[in-house]
Amino acid sequence: MSAARIPQRDENPAGIHLPLDPLPGHTSRGRLERVLRRGEFAVTTELNPPDSADPEDVYNRAKVFDGWVDAINAVDASGANCHMSSVGICALLTRMGYAPIMQIACRDKNRIAIQGDVLGGAAMGVANMLCLTGDGVQAGDQPGAKPVFDLDSMSLLETIRIMRDNGKFLSGRKLTTPPQLFLGAAVNPFAPPYDFRPIHLGKKIAAGAQFVQSQYCFDVPMFRTFMQKARDLGLTEKVFVLCGVGPLASAKTAKWIRSNVPGIHIPDAIIKRLEGAQDQKAEGKRLCIDIINEVKEIPGVSGIHVMAYRQEEYVAEIVDESGVLKGRQPWKREARRDDQMVADRLDHILHDDITETQAEMVKTAH
Repeated sequence: MSAARIPQRDENPAGIHLPLDPLPGHTSRGRLERVLRRGEFAVTTELNPPDSADPEDVYNRAKVFDGWVDAINAVDASGANCHMSSVGICALLTRMGYAPIMQIACRDKNRIAIQGDVLGGAAMGVANMLCLTGDGVQAGDQPGAKPVFDLDSMSLLETIRIMRDNGKFLSGRKLTTPPQLFLGAAVNPFAPPYDFRPIHLGKKIAAGAQFVQSQYCFDVPMFRTFMQKARDLGLTEKVFVLCGVGPLASAKTAKWIRSNVPGIHIPDAIIKRLEGAQDQKAEGKRLCIDIINEVKEIPGVSGIHVMAYRQEEYVAEIVDESGVLKGRQPWKREARRDDQMVADRLDHILHDDITETQAEMVKTAH
């Protein structure tokens, strides 16, 4: 009689910061790829980076997602505005066991720096990377910055795929240890030319994309049409599609986004619905849940990417009330026994009058 099979937790028993055991057919050792390949409906979100050098500002933002998402995007200077770097955020998140998706924008770095960041990220335990061209510098608050754009999202995907699969830099020089990565890209079904969008997705898949996250979806029929064309081309059998969703704070916010943020399509019916609500913020959350309940039934959709800028506290409620997890709980960081000891020690070092020598500090630590 065979022993009952014990479900494997997506966590390395030797340490939450360590990679998982490799699995056949997987290119990474991360949780997101496992969730998607098991056929579970994945949930990802974004951590908006702080204008700060305090790691607690990152951890406090990550905590609100505990137990509700499978991976967290570390945003790379979106909108061409400077914040804590994506690499820095990933270093902090992997240390605590979170599964980050390291965004890489081509705007600010050339191929030499980018390939170095890929290796550095992989060495820190980053298993997922999202390849983006990036917004132009004129979109940000430092328009005098010099743009680079040595690569674009397509050539960036190809670059990292070559590093991973061929074990080489673009120069042809061999890598000692190739990075093990799950590669992602962005898609926008809501920007013209609409008929080209599925074809463009196919090009990104050919370049190396294994999963894609879409721009905000506020027009479900338009997204449904995109997915139908993607299925007709056989693309949904080659890539995992995560539909971008998010709450709108008010009709005024929706109008501003529609007029000022390129690539986001918000139909008049959405704005009218918000205008007619007594509590527009609550209605924006309800609207997001309604959209999730529609898109999760579209064939080929493998998950959602929840973008809740300045409304991060709503992510758990949105995921919970939409029921997309179906009782499954994504990885959650459990408190460790030494957490408080480490916190107390850091507080002592930072705020007390320290006079002891390094040797004495080592003795007291043991």
